[in-house]
Amino acid sequence: ALLPYVPRVPPAALPGKLTATTFALERPCCVFDRHANASDAVWLAVAFANASAAFRNPPSRAEVPLYEQLPTARSYMTLETAAAAYACSAPNLAILRVGNDTTCGGQGGRDPCNGPLPSPGPYRVKFLVMGCHGPKAETRWSDPILLRRAGSPSTIDPAPMRRSSDVAIIASILASLGAALAAAVLGAVGAEAWASLCRRDSGTFAHRSYRTHHIPPALPQPLPPGCGCGCSPPGLGCFAPRPPGPCPAK
Repeated sequence: ALLPYVPRVPPAALPGKLTATTFALERPCCVFDRHANASDAVWLAVAFANASAAFRNPPSRAEVPLYEQLPTARSYMTLETAAAAYACSAPNLAILRVGNDTTCGGQGGRDPCNGPLPSPGPYRVKFLVMGCHGPKAETRWSDPILLRRAGSPSTIDPAPMRRSSDVAIIASILASLGAALAAAVLGAVGAEAWASLCRRDSGTFAHRSYRTHHIPPALPQPLPPGCGCGCSPPGLGCFAPRPPGPCPAK
């Protein structure tokens, strides 16, 4: 049976939707329910766009073209999946990824494999329902799918490099400003701490100096005998004997 479904790459933006070796496909949900049973499998046929018309459905699983034959046969089949996985009642992922198995190539070509695509293409794909006795239903071929190409060095835009340089210069300026601000803050904090220590030490020293160096006033001393009025002012003692003289009149 030829089904009206046409495989396609999802139209919405999707990371890795098209790369140099892989592409994404919408998952064909509810497409095979009337044409497949639980024992059937759904395959994806991948062919170079100019070879899709020459592709012939294999009569049995044993004759499925393998991934390693793509360079010569120009087509292969992959993503063997139970038909029940595409039923309306089954929980389905949104997309299928074609070409994402990087371990392909070391199996000696014995098993189907979903290996990286060797060139940008373009490719065409279709889904094929295979039963125990051969093909049962198939979709239409997709429109050509062209993968991304690696750009040549001459087409690299130098603008990102300039933007990176500008970002580096701005980051350097900001780092310098940050260092200057940190130094100013540390200087202010240090000055405040030093002033606080000086105030604390000054008060302590003043209090201590008053306590340790205060000299109480001298008490008056009695006059030596015989000095009479010839003594120095009271409290300082006599410096030299003076001849007795008349005492001042009272």
